[in-house]
Order: sequence, then C-alpha cells, then structure tokens
Amino acid sequence: MHPISEVIRKRRAVFEGAFTGQEIPQEVLNEILENANWAPTHKLTEPWRFILYSGEARQELSEIVGGAFKKFTPADAFSEMKWKKISQKPLQASATVVLLMQRDPKGSLPAWEEEAAVACAIQNMWLTCAAYHIGAYWSSPGFLVNHGRELFDLPEGQSLLGLLYMGAVANDYWPTGERGDWRDKVVFRR
Repeated sequence: MHPISEVIRKRRAVFEGAFTGQEIPQEVLNEILENANWAPTHKLTEPWRFILYSGEARQELSEIVGGAFKKFTPADAFSEMKWKKISQKPLQASATVVLLMQRDPKGSLPAWEEEAAVACAIQNMWLTCAAYHIGAYWSSPGFLVNHGRELFDLPEGQSLLGLLYMGAVANDYWPTGERGDWRDKVVFRR
C-alpha cells in the first residue's frame, strides 16, 4: 500500500478526551496550514481563510465559544454543564483553527464550489494531522456558524464553516475506523 493511502485510511475524528495537552510544534502547525493552501481551487480563487488559536490565545477562543453558546442558545436548550464543556474545548486542544470561506468578490463561482474548496483544504489539514499522529476533528455547531461574522468580526464576503480542534495524542492511541466496501458505491461503465 502506498504511504498516502495509509494516511488517508488512518484519518479519524479524534476528540479532546484523547488530547494530552502537549503543544504542537510551530513547524508542524505551519506545515498543516501550508498543506491546506494546496487544496484544489477552481479559477484559483483560494477561498480558504484561517485564524489559528494556540498558547494563551486559546483562552480568548474559549470565551468566544462559551459566550456564543450562552448568547445564541435558546433558554430551553441551554444547560450550565453543556456550556462548561463547550467552553473547555479550546483549552483542551493544543491548537484550534477557525475555518473561514472568502467568497470570490466577482462571484465567478457558485458558493458550493468555494465551500468544496475550503472542505478540501480542511481535509488536507486533517490528513497532515493524521500523518503526524495529531488528533483532530471538525466542529460546526449552529450557534457559532450562524453568527461567525459577528463573533470573529469577519470582513465582507467571509463566512465561518466551523472549527478544527487539534491535539497531541498518546503514541499508543489511535481509533480504528470502518467503511463499507467501495465496490458497493461505484458503477463501472466500460
């Protein structure tokens, strides 16, 4: 099997309960972001934009996320326990990437193509994390995504697609995954 196939098949959603709290080296964070930048992009619009929170800035993100949950969650759905859990996520992660999409100002592409390009960039980040044995998962709760512009003071044309939480995990830990047979999902025409 080719090494790229191993990395693709290793990629999993790994949650903060498995994070060790160890820092991710800046060189690795740089590589994660550089690999995101090489995602496919129709008409070279490169619509991905990111805000990376690490170190002490994680507290700021914790306050943004926790504050958004408090502000935008209806009273009948709010719970103090859930608020505390959500507020802790950025602090449990070694680093968190705020995932943004910048629409092409010319509107030369449909929005879904720009979103697909950002999703490919996110997959590149996630695969790089897996290659480095860094746990990661993409979170896109409505209370954040629906209010991203206000929460992160985004410029015109930018929207929030979620957060990519990343954390170092123990060397002996990695979840397994399952997929159905790919042949059941393909029709060959020859």
